[in-house]
Amino acid sequence: MSIALSSVAPNGAKIQQNGTSQQQQKSKLPNPFEFDDYHILNKVYLTHVNDDEKYDKDVLFNLVSTIISASSAQISGTNHVLITQISFKPDFPALKRISCQMIMTRGKAECVHQTTLWIFQHLRGFSWDAKALITLAAFSLEYGEFMHLYRIQSSDTLGNSLKQLNQVQFRKVPSDISDIVAFLLQVFQHIIQWATWSAMGYDLEEVHSLSDAMQEIPLVVYWTVATIVACSANLVGISEHILSDYIKRLSSVVMRLNDHLEKSKVQIERIDDYYRRLKESENIKGVVGFLRLLIQGNDSDQIPLIYKGNTQVRTGLEVFKKNYVLLFISGLDSIGDEILLLNSIYNRLQDNPQEVIKGFKKEDFKILWIPTVDMWDEVAKNQFRNLKESMKWYVLEYFSQLPGLGIIKNRLNYIDNKPIVSVINSQGEIMNENAMEIIFQWGFDAFPFRKIDGDDLFKKWAWFWNLMKKVDINIEDMRRDSYIFIYGGNDPKWIQDFTRAIGNIQKNQSIKNVDINIDYHQLGKHNTTKIPYFWIGIDGRKQNKTCHDRVDCEIQEAVKSLLCLKQDPLGWVLLSKGYHVTLLGHGEPMYQTVADFGKWKDNVVEKESFDIAFKEYYNIKLKEISSSVSCAVNSSDVLATITCPNPTCGRVMEVTSVNYKCCHRDDQNSCCI
Repeated sequence: MSIALSSVAPNGAKIQQNGTSQQQQKSKLPNPFEFDDYHILNKVYLTHVNDDEKYDKDVLFNLVSTIISASSAQISGTNHVLITQISFKPDFPALKRISCQMIMTRGKAECVHQTTLWIFQHLRGFSWDAKALITLAAFSLEYGEFMHLYRIQSSDTLGNSLKQLNQVQFRKVPSDISDIVAFLLQVFQHIIQWATWSAMGYDLEEVHSLSDAMQEIPLVVYWTVATIVACSANLVGISEHILSDYIKRLSSVVMRLNDHLEKSKVQIERIDDYYRRLKESENIKGVVGFLRLLIQGNDSDQIPLIYKGNTQVRTGLEVFKKNYVLLFISGLDSIGDEILLLNSIYNRLQDNPQEVIKGFKKEDFKILWIPTVDMWDEVAKNQFRNLKESMKWYVLEYFSQLPGLGIIKNRLNYIDNKPIVSVINSQGEIMNENAMEIIFQWGFDAFPFRKIDGDDLFKKWAWFWNLMKKVDINIEDMRRDSYIFIYGGNDPKWIQDFTRAIGNIQKNQSIKNVDINIDYHQLGKHNTTKIPYFWIGIDGRKQNKTCHDRVDCEIQEAVKSLLCLKQDPLGWVLLSKGYHVTLLGHGEPMYQTVADFGKWKDNVVEKESFDIAFKEYYNIKLKEISSSVSCAVNSSDVLATITCPNPTCGRVMEVTSVNYKCCHRDDQNSCCI
């Protein structure tokens, strides 16, 4: 008759011995070396409830690292100052309980796995780094005592007695156990590094490698604890685990963890650098200081190079000192239109550079291209060099990720490599985060490219386009990225000739080659009854009182120009780029300009702007026509005679001077903008 005996196994499990040997029970336990990472991860997470249990991390780590470091070093005669701590958590009984559980673990890897899960269950309320450190501290109780007794001096009677009682000299302890324990301490330092960064509240979208590291932490902690359990059992001689198997498995997951931590370090340094630059940007002095925040790294070996054409600027960023800078920021792809546009802006800045517009001198403005590239491989470098050849302004060459890319994205609202042009004044202040839209819409007329400059130009012509929509709904069919000719007049032949000539330009191959869209619209073509309403609307904008601001004055000048053009016996033409009216012109010089397109078409490419090339040739024709008309007048043609208003006189007054002024020829500026 068999009697059931209930006992507690050394690893804490209750085993029912009913004719079945303990060895048979052990054979049913899982072997961790037969598990994949997912299986172990799942087992470990079942034991992790939360991590709100408190413990004295710094005290515990200092004590453990001191024990391990001292045990690994040769004994010296140096006296160390002992810093005492009255109490700390977890207390000695808690550590001793774990220590006893580990040294009682017998048998194979299955027992180590079971004890490891027991420890996880026992420490379920602690954080992942706490689980590893507390287990290492519990191991240090036995390991520290063993190493201390192993190195006891022969003169120490009590120590030698304890050494013999613990049979230190007869234990089969692996010779490399000190190296293994030192490695475990290094592993814990990686764990604590992850825990420290995780507690600092970084956005995991920005430090995504920290989130990747979290996936490895439970595995690292599991194999750290399992290795410690195996070391403890070997230390007391209960078992002879092959520690190299545990170290091999632990090393593989630690390697992955370290890879994520290295990437996290780079990402965190980038974020910390961003906030440092952001703070410095609040007290920036000068445009050069602002540019340094964007493109100059902390590594002195990484020096940004500034080029103008193929020539390197020796003074570097100092070339922009006391200047306004148009920062063109973009990737390398699909920026041909932006380059053409900025080349035209550059040309206008170089034309009469001393000119002052709205209180700003043109020569004080410079353009700088800052390319942003994720990976500067040879393909990207060659693409950059080819683009640089097409630019007339300054270019940054910096074949690394921009140190101030975070500032560029957040302060200048640079998103998804969409090109922007930021305007920075000489004090390093942002005048306009992105002037690209107003430059595309208004061109150089928006100088100095503040938001208010674009708003003023819109206000200047908004009334006109609203009027056009009321009198001719077909104007809505015009493409807003096109050059638009709106024209009218009283001479049918002139209208017919102009329509044919502008149609020829539209179909010209040179226009198609530079990807320019030309539209034209004859006012009242489909409904002539609307024409009077157009001019009545123009006349209604006229006011005799003093204009109240600059924009109002410009509106009145435009109204006067349009009313003046109405008097041209042939016709009138308005040239617009989108909503931006660039030229109001008279019938004859306008016709000659479009008819002579073959003579000036090359200037469209040279000036990198259709309207600028058009206006230049128009002004030439306007001068030719004006100079060919004689303005000689015989004084006998003066018909009016006026008597003296003094009743005591009554004689006819002498004519001393006569002034004649033609509103559409002699003064080329009277009807043009």
